[in-house]
Amino acid sequence: MRLTPTPTPTPADRLVFRKSSYSTPQNCVEVADMPSAAAVRDSQNPGAGHLEVPAIEWSALIRAATRP
Repeated sequence: MRLTPTPTPTPADRLVFRKSSYSTPQNCVEVADMPSAAAVRDSQNPGAGHLEVPAIEWSALIRAATRP
């Protein structure tokens, strides 16, 4: 997967993050929907920022992760 940085990162305070249903207290990931990407961050350290994954790559990751 090739991640392409966005020219103008979206401020985290404008994103609505939700916790993954697969998260545990020790391994927590949060995701926020963006118009053309998904923002991913560590819920135990939200101030460290987030990674913006372009929509096409995010969709490919979800498809690969949910294959039987």
